Amino acid sequence: MSVLKRNKRRRWLALAALPVLIATILYGVGSGSVSISVKEIWLVLIGEGDGAHESIIWNLRLPRVLVGLLVGACLAASGTLLQGVMKNPLADPGIIGVSAGGGLAAVVALVLFPQFSFLLPSFAFAGALISAVVIYLLAWDGGSSPVKIVLAGIAVNALLGGVMNGIMVLNSDRIQSVLPWLAGGLSGRSWPHLMFLLPYAVIGLTLVPLAAKTSNLLTLGDQSAQSLGQHVERQRFLIVALASLLAGAAVSVAGLVGFVGLIVPHAVRLFIGEDYRYLLPFSIVGGAVLMVIADTVARSWFDPLELPAGILLACIGAPFFLILLKRRRLIR
Repeated sequence: MSVLKRNKRRRWLALAALPVLIATILYGVGSGSVSISVKEIWLVLIGEGDGAHESIIWNLRLPRVLVGLLVGACLAASGTLLQGVMKNPLADPGIIGVSAGGGLAAVVALVLFPQFSFLLPSFAFAGALISAVVIYLLAWDGGSSPVKIVLAGIAVNALLGGVMNGIMVLNSDRIQSVLPWLAGGLSGRSWPHLMFLLPYAVIGLTLVPLAAKTSNLLTLGDQSAQSLGQHVERQRFLIVALASLLAGAAVSVAGLVGFVGLIVPHAVRLFIGEDYRYLLPFSIVGGAVLMVIADTVARSWFDPLELPAGILLACIGAPFFLILLKRRRLIR
């Protein structure tokens, strides 16, 4: 791709980002078993709308859409950072054990300590961060290469997944409350979930632009980055910690949602190239849009049933990602 063509695409994406975000929010708020027009949404927002529509928008749809925007943005940013720091376009939050750690903590809270189920987001968030720290420590041997982190993440993922399945098998009479969370989605998410997620998401997403330069340098290789004055190990740890913060916050509220952190940065990379100064912000917007659209489709297209967004993303994301892999010739 020529530099001129790449820059042109970046400009078009920058111009389209805000209108697409607004259209996505309107689609999420207006769609469902009760359709609400854009005009009625506007009237509700300025306090002049129908009472029933006002209740639906303020109590059900708007907080859910806002949670979806933050969850998608966090997962996409996390996946983009991990792909850069590990020099692996196939990396995503699950590869360093974040999803498995959050999943195990959630299962423990819901199955073994149901009296503390109201603390589920806190349990999942703590589990995700703890698992990421453990994996990094296991990979440390005077240094921690991306390969070591990936291998440690695979091993810990398998271990935590086995423990999680064991707990559910031994407590099979209680797993109904766990299954929706493991499937991933935004069903029932409202203002309290948004308030829990908001500070972590704001802090994490605010720090993301600071990692763009370092991510670009790390993609050159450790020796090249060191020759340019970078403290590779320290910066790799900080980026992994930031990615864990973002993914842990998203997992704690939305459950085990997959493919957002894997597909979005990879797809954006096809359009605008590898420069993380542009890849990170466009991936954040793309993740937010994808999550809200997937959740809206999952709850409105299958009425009266509500399909978990995680299942829909898996069904769509897996074949889409295989197509991307073929185009990039990563599968021989």
